[in-house]
Amino acid sequence: MSESSRGSAAVIAGAWLTSGPAARVLALLNTEGEEARVVGGAVRNALLNLPVGEIDIATTALPEEVVRRARVARIKCVPTGLEHGTVTLVIEGTPVEVTTLREDIETFGRKAKVAFGRDWARDAERRDFTINGLSLSTDGTVHDYVGGLPDIAARRVRFIGDPARRIGEDFLRILRFFRIHAAYGEGEPDQAARDACIAARDGLDLLSAERLRMEMLKLVVARGAADALVAMDDAGLLGRITAGVSYHGPFAGMVEAERMLGFAADPIRRLGALTVATPEDAKRLSTRLRLSNAETKRLDSMGHRWWRMRGMDEEVARRRVYRLGADRYTERVMLAWARSGQDFSAPRWRDLATLTRRWSAPVFPLKAADFIARGLKEGPALGHVLTLAEDAWLAANFPLDAASLATIADQTLQRFRHDHRL
Repeated sequence: MSESSRGSAAVIAGAWLTSGPAARVLALLNTEGEEARVVGGAVRNALLNLPVGEIDIATTALPEEVVRRARVARIKCVPTGLEHGTVTLVIEGTPVEVTTLREDIETFGRKAKVAFGRDWARDAERRDFTINGLSLSTDGTVHDYVGGLPDIAARRVRFIGDPARRIGEDFLRILRFFRIHAAYGEGEPDQAARDACIAARDGLDLLSAERLRMEMLKLVVARGAADALVAMDDAGLLGRITAGVSYHGPFAGMVEAERMLGFAADPIRRLGALTVATPEDAKRLSTRLRLSNAETKRLDSMGHRWWRMRGMDEEVARRRVYRLGADRYTERVMLAWARSGQDFSAPRWRDLATLTRRWSAPVFPLKAADFIARGLKEGPALGHVLTLAEDAWLAANFPLDAASLATIADQTLQRFRHDHRL
């Protein structure tokens, strides 16, 4: 469909378009009969008055010509996907991805046969969603061949063309649809897209864990994540991705707790609220999404006896901070808070979650030398006595004065000798 038949027009202005790395790349490629435009998310975000992050550029120039011009201009060029027409130009330390226009010759899943082209409309028509199918010239003119401008205005996420065909090209687009809707859409998800996602749901089982992980970590931190996840669950899709039960109340609670604490949205913390009630849940999700060891340990810690955080006073909470560390303590409290139901608004939850802002756990001050000086020989018994002394020190609420520490050391050693008849 032609650009003019859409009946929509827009102009974008911004320093990122007229100066800096993207502007240099556009100037480099907009000469000698070739054309280059900004495409994809940068155009969408600029129209939505959102921060413009990575900037992708499409061009009529063939990859070899892009490389040639970059070398003449002494711009670092990385052939990140030369066979697909993509090179990355690095200017002032900023990477700018440049891709030659393409059009589908044959389509069979992700391995579609494509050819380089010069038709901006055909290049736009092979993208996923209308709001991602816009392109932007250096003069600020937005080109729309797929109906993206009215969809941007309505905050509506739709596939370009036939949703079933778009999904068949890459089943990850099922998850991407809900993720993009969560980030940029309003209201209920597009019905045609939703129905196509449901019909193609078996395709989710064919996707790699790494690709699922990447999309899920982006989805759960999107502004509309809570509603999008419910919609996915209602459509029978979410369980295919998490391989378990999803807890939507706790997820919404975690989002609200982060807001109340002034925390940035954290994908692992939110995944924990959505899927983890026990350490076994953490292991299952880790396997399904192939999470990193660090991510798995965080989820495992969140799911480990989180219910013990309920009803504890600050003295007990301090001992938990000491045992768990500040970060693990806070995440476990936040999971308990998110799962607290009608008790969610109780002020004590916020007090518990912010404890580490007011108090830092001291280092256990007694050392092996303190017990060797009292006649205990080095060996396994020494480690056992230190553990007993640490427990006594915690129970005494972390005293640091010399008299209290001496008393703890003497009483611990006396009890150990009595128990072991030494």
